[in-house]
Amino acid sequence: MELLEEIKALTEKLVAIPSVNGTPGERAIADAIEAYLRDIPYFQAHPELVITQELKDDPLHRHNVMALLKGGDGTERDCIMLHGHIDTVDVDDYGKYKPYAFDCAKLAEVLQSAELPEEVRRDLASGDYLFGRGACDMKGGDAVFLVLVCHLAQAPEKLHGNLLLSFNPVEETLHRGIIEELPLLQKIQQEHDLHFRLAINNDFICPMYAGDTTRYVYTGAVGKLLPMFYIIGRETHVAQCFEGFSPDLTAAELVRLIDRNPDFCDGYQGEYTLPPTVLKMQDLKPSYNVQTPHTACVYFNYFVHNRQVTESMELFKSAARTALDNVMQQADARYKTYCTLSGNRYSSLLEQTQVLDYRELCDRARAVYQGDLDAFIDRTADDSIAAGDDMRITSLRIVQALCELCGIKTPTVVVFLATPFCPHNTLKREVPEEARVYAEVEQIAAEFSAESGEQMKLQQFFPSLTDSSYLKIDDDADSIAMLQACFPGYEKLYPVPLATAKALNIPAVNYGVWGKDCHKWTERIYMPYSFGQLPKFILKTIQYYFA
Repeated sequence: MELLEEIKALTEKLVAIPSVNGTPGERAIADAIEAYLRDIPYFQAHPELVITQELKDDPLHRHNVMALLKGGDGTERDCIMLHGHIDTVDVDDYGKYKPYAFDCAKLAEVLQSAELPEEVRRDLASGDYLFGRGACDMKGGDAVFLVLVCHLAQAPEKLHGNLLLSFNPVEETLHRGIIEELPLLQKIQQEHDLHFRLAINNDFICPMYAGDTTRYVYTGAVGKLLPMFYIIGRETHVAQCFEGFSPDLTAAELVRLIDRNPDFCDGYQGEYTLPPTVLKMQDLKPSYNVQTPHTACVYFNYFVHNRQVTESMELFKSAARTALDNVMQQADARYKTYCTLSGNRYSSLLEQTQVLDYRELCDRARAVYQGDLDAFIDRTADDSIAAGDDMRITSLRIVQALCELCGIKTPTVVVFLATPFCPHNTLKREVPEEARVYAEVEQIAAEFSAESGEQMKLQQFFPSLTDSSYLKIDDDADSIAMLQACFPGYEKLYPVPLATAKALNIPAVNYGVWGKDCHKWTERIYMPYSFGQLPKFILKTIQYYFA
């Protein structure tokens, strides 16, 4: 069977396992991948080199699957990590085609009579695309790795280096698989004396504009913070509305200042993040009455390329100060206009406001709390977790509890961070060792481009969130300290072993299968490149490093 057909067949088998994030299918696909690996003669002879790791306290018993192919005479140190995720997003977007979302052949058949955009119709008719949930994101990429290793394992003595396969669940939401794998990855590195030259992810790449056929190679990963703003206003009766201070208006003003504002974009070496996007905004009033809301909350997706957490927190706090000032000034101006209209005597509404980060709030709470504040915070987090609260709400509950301890009544915004946190990284040209790796990947891509006719282009940051974030962390010590200090419930909610990731420091690149419409019902993978050319590109990279 030709390599392309073999990869296609395995991709279809993997797609047929509905491994939607947060369902038992994540365990099922890990079992299938483990079975595939254990069926390879090399791993039948070395069963201890297939390693599984169940996620901690996971009711679904999901697990990571790893396999180490030791090349040469077994004493080689150089190692390339080939890693990918095995979960998918759900299939509700397929509508009436939902029953066929995991059946590539049947889906292609029923789509023939579907109402499709013209580009999708052309791609379907070409026969070059494989449709199905997860085909592109990223089971096709997993299949490429598995089939390549299956073939390379037939003659491991010719491979003058080691290949470490890693397949992880829970990528589409919280990245738990790769995060929990980090200590095990470090242990494997030490036990087998491995020197990681490169980690290659095969997550999807896609056109950046209509008609784009460039094959992008990403030499790093965009980072993500989730800044949250807890707003304390002042409640009042609606018949005395000017005596209150509106947390809702303050939340809305924060959205106006921050949402999709390019002033917040973070740039590095000419590449810029997308601006922040609001993900949730709500006041926290539980039910109807004629008292105005007392508190509100809003949080944002915030991408990072190079900015340290210390700098980001100052940006968020500055925006909060501006929002409070703007709302205060507007309320005063409107009251003045109302007094003119009604004949009431005007007196200024302007008053003191404050912005605190979580670290500062904790310092205040520690000064007034008679007892072990850390234990109090832990109990608050445990109660919220036991109640089944969303992780972001658990962090909010901690902040609310501390504000109550402090007796805060002044209009206030507390700025803090919540889950998930994705570190940013890239191969920095100002760091000699990283500049060397960048030059090597650039050379490999250029040679492959000349041989294959594919247009290759290096970009510094994979623009979608990825497990590669956790293999190399560019945040400095002060940035990491600020993250942990401003993240309520960090150790319980998102205990990323940052020191381990910093110690591993594996150059993490993304080659990726090429396709279109990931996370859409028209998701599809382009087979001629993904199953035909991409394996050659990966083999060329392996040969370069293991020559």
